[in-house]
Amino acid sequence: MGGTYTLVIALSEPATIEVGALDEHAFPAGWYTYTGSAFGPGGFSRVDRHRELARDEREVRHWHVDYLLGHPAASVETAVLTEGENVECAVASALPSAGIVGFGASDCDCQSHLAYANDRRTLLAAVERAHG
Repeated sequence: MGGTYTLVIALSEPATIEVGALDEHAFPAGWYTYTGSAFGPGGFSRVDRHRELARDEREVRHWHVDYLLGHPAASVETAVLTEGENVECAVASALPSAGIVGFGASDCDCQSHLAYANDRRTLLAAVERAHG
């Protein structure tokens, strides 16, 4: 089964990362979330793929978030899931923007699917509220 997921990502130090076609961006240290959908083949196994990339067990980058997760200072702390519902844009819109227009949102009208906060608890609480 698929649905919507939000990765909670720690970035332990500031980084400048080239994000595919979005060019190079400065990422301050702190907490990020990336919200995506898992309705394709494999469903939520996509979350496992993201975790493998963050652990340096994969190299291939398909999505914007792969570039962030591929940085050595990035790690996936947890994932919040909503099974069977396509609430990707609603969740992404409810979170504080990381300021990178188009990140993870090339297939919708959202400004970004990447959120940022320097406080983990505040960001995680917002994710849990948004997933309902």
